[in-house]
Amino acid sequence: MIFSAWLLLSLACAPKVVEHGKASWYGPGFRGNPTASGEPFRPGLRRTAAHKTLPFGTVVKVTRTDTGRSVRVVINDRGPYTPGRVIDLSKKAARRIDMIDDGVAPVEVKVVGCRRRYDGC
Repeated sequence: MIFSAWLLLSLACAPKVVEHGKASWYGPGFRGNPTASGEPFRPGLRRTAAHKTLPFGTVVKVTRTDTGRSVRVVINDRGPYTPGRVIDLSKKAARRIDMIDDGVAPVEVKVVGCRRRYDGC
């Protein structure tokens, strides 16, 4: 009970980071390789993403601004390295917001939480 109250309070006090830009997806050729966080990249099994600055373990809601479709992902890698892009999604996450064929989509990225197994965010 105390942990739940602490978690709610910490999330309520956390800054609400919101970014707008373009998302892309990555995966082919990187499967099984270690991500920047050290865990293996599993593009078809996990909804993860790469971000340039957010701490590993940060949970973000990625919403396509042209369709309204959204997905929650955990940041576990660094990137993207293409100018104008704010986040790279795993294939599973990209499939959830229907951007596999498009490759790139306009998005809003909003911090919504943190996964504790990454030593906090």
